[in-house]
Amino acid sequence: MNDSSWGAPPQAGYWGPSDQGPVQGADPAGPTYDAPEAQQTRPMPIVPDEPAYGGHQDDDRGAARLSGPLFRDETQQPPYDVRQSQPYDPRTQPSDTPQAQPYGAVPQNPEPMPDVPPPAPAPQKKSAGRDLGAAIGVGVGLAVVIIASLFVVKAAFVGVIAVAVVVGLWELTSRLQERKGIKAPLVPLAVGGAAMVVAGYVRGPEGAWVAMALTALAVLVWRMTEPPEGYLKDVTAGVFAAFYVPFLATFVALMLTADDGAWRVLTFLLLTVVSDTGAYAIGWRFGTHKLAPRISPGKTREGLFGAVSFAMVAGALCMQFLIDDGSWWQGLILGLAVAASATLGDLGESMIKRDLGIKDMGTLLPGHGGIMDRLDSLLPTAPVVWLLLVLFVGSG
Repeated sequence: MNDSSWGAPPQAGYWGPSDQGPVQGADPAGPTYDAPEAQQTRPMPIVPDEPAYGGHQDDDRGAARLSGPLFRDETQQPPYDVRQSQPYDPRTQPSDTPQAQPYGAVPQNPEPMPDVPPPAPAPQKKSAGRDLGAAIGVGVGLAVVIIASLFVVKAAFVGVIAVAVVVGLWELTSRLQERKGIKAPLVPLAVGGAAMVVAGYVRGPEGAWVAMALTALAVLVWRMTEPPEGYLKDVTAGVFAAFYVPFLATFVALMLTADDGAWRVLTFLLLTVVSDTGAYAIGWRFGTHKLAPRISPGKTREGLFGAVSFAMVAGALCMQFLIDDGSWWQGLILGLAVAASATLGDLGESMIKRDLGIKDMGTLLPGHGGIMDRLDSLLPTAPVVWLLLVLFVGSG
């Protein structure tokens, strides 16, 4: 086949596939068909190297878009602009139809999502803040030890008081040194505290006062063996500890000296525990008004009302059935006084712990803290109960 077998040259105004326009003087090119038929043919569109869809060249969706409209209402854009004889580039030339976004592209201005309110938090149950199982177990164990020693041999209960005093002094002095750098001498305090309890049981109030004075003197002398820096604060803390723990505990031993001393001590313990229980139960369930928020945020006025109510009822029952020559109305007064002194004692130790920046004085009793955390309401209540019982029924 030679070159003359090709048809007539293209008509004027026809642009071939090349971007350079018609070639003058070139050999005619085209298929072997007659010129009239060639005038009725349409040029084939040029397929660009990069698909106009905007995706990867191996993406089938780009090929589908180039092959023709997928729906009848779509308007297919010509592959080139006939007027300018330049390939049509949808990225640079405007178009009346919206351009499709590339596959996987993120819209620049997405429509804002409607505000969905967060789910309401589940209601939380009030918590006691401690392991109640361990607290109950430890409480029952202590009650067994106290009752067994109290009603079997009185001297054994004096030993229980002395041990509690020594442990309480150790906790208090340890926290003072750790948190404040105050070195209250433990040895004279422990020896003098135990002697104070025994002297109160053996010699009465006079013996307790003498033992207290000797313990304070021993603290002053013991501290002289160390450098003078901090002497005043150390001996002051030592005298305070001697009064706060062993001296107040001595009034329990004084109650024990009476003929019905075991029942008096049991009444004292029951009323204090009932007062604390009433304050906790009513305050936990109904407490809304804070009693002393800067000292103890957990205590409420409703809790104080519960403590007074429970203690007065228990006091009337104890004075009527446990104390010789006691009367129910005396028990009401006793219960009111116990509720007040127990609450003040609890707030007093809360002040000490807040000043030290601690929650508990110790960790010896699981669910309770330390020994001092159980003695906080008992210590100031002991002289109150001893005094009222002496006034109501005598010291014998």
